[in-house]
Amino acid sequence: MSETRETLPAHRAWMTVAQKVGTPLLSVILAIGLGSLIMWVSGYDPVAAFQALFKGAFGGPKQIGDTLLRSTPLILTGLGLAYGFRANLFNIGAEGQLFMGGLAAAYLGVALAGLPWIVMIPVLIAAAMFAGAAWAFVPAILKARIGAHEVITTMMFTYIARYIVSWLVVGPLKASGQIPQTVALPTEAQLPRIQALFSEATLEALPFLKLGRAHMGIVVAVIAALVVWFILKYTTLGYENRAVGYNPWASETGGISVQWTTVKALCISGALAGLAGAVEVMGVHHRIFDQFSGGFGFTGIAVALLAKNHPLGVIPAAILFGALTAGAGTMQLEAHVPQKIILIIQALIIFLVAAEEIVTWFIKRRQKEALSHVG
Repeated sequence: MSETRETLPAHRAWMTVAQKVGTPLLSVILAIGLGSLIMWVSGYDPVAAFQALFKGAFGGPKQIGDTLLRSTPLILTGLGLAYGFRANLFNIGAEGQLFMGGLAAAYLGVALAGLPWIVMIPVLIAAAMFAGAAWAFVPAILKARIGAHEVITTMMFTYIARYIVSWLVVGPLKASGQIPQTVALPTEAQLPRIQALFSEATLEALPFLKLGRAHMGIVVAVIAALVVWFILKYTTLGYENRAVGYNPWASETGGISVQWTTVKALCISGALAGLAGAVEVMGVHHRIFDQFSGGFGFTGIAVALLAKNHPLGVIPAAILFGALTAGAGTMQLEAHVPQKIILIIQALIIFLVAAEEIVTWFIKRRQKEALSHVG
């Protein structure tokens, strides 16, 4: 009996970890299985399709670099959304905050031309984060003061941001030429590609470093994930954020200002989305143009959900979605499977993660069997 009492907490702890990790993993497996079924019913070979998908996403250094390139903004938008979700705030406007962050980086990068990179890059990153936070500030105040739902206000601000950027790139900030875009950033304002940091001799000796267009933004994204994890786990700011998310009434009773925490959470969420915009402009496009984002703010919602709002879990979740996007072209080229199938798989992942009760039933059943066996 004493051994049973000692082992029971260990089994419960193990099952809790298994549930947190297993639910997203099982959701992905089920989504791939359902996607394979759809391919098979449609007359395609799912095995060949996923082989081509894997080849396009991880088949070599260049393919891995493309996956990292597409994952970088998803890590940052996923982080921002996860931080807001932990406070029970649904910041659906990360796309608009991303646009404003990218706009700030594109404008200041040209205006401050001539400064050294060691000054330029931190200034642009800080400005982009401030722009993203500022764009989330009004919805945050509306939520905190009058209870306006953040889903509606942040979504509306997304449309405003997109049309502001669209107007600027065809008007006041348009570069010479027929293409509606801003002037290119100077070299000092650009995030270098990873392979550009090494000599040709080093690249020949270490070919796995030939990561194509992958840039140092991935390092910025990983550092941001570590910082957000540290904040949520070890700081008063993170504790208040999590407490309000768990129970705002108990938090208010305990002396935490729910209104102020709401404002801080939405602004930090917006700052991370703004950072995603800056990284995309500084590392990929080196300028801003109409619709320069591929929907990273919206895909970040799926990333945060799949990661169960855990900052470190956002990294593999973003890489998964980045890999699906990066490998879709090869899948279509070699297996002749439409890229829209990838969108179906992504939608299935979102559905299965959101419908957590359906997925966790398998894990809970195993948990009951293990506990009854121990008893």
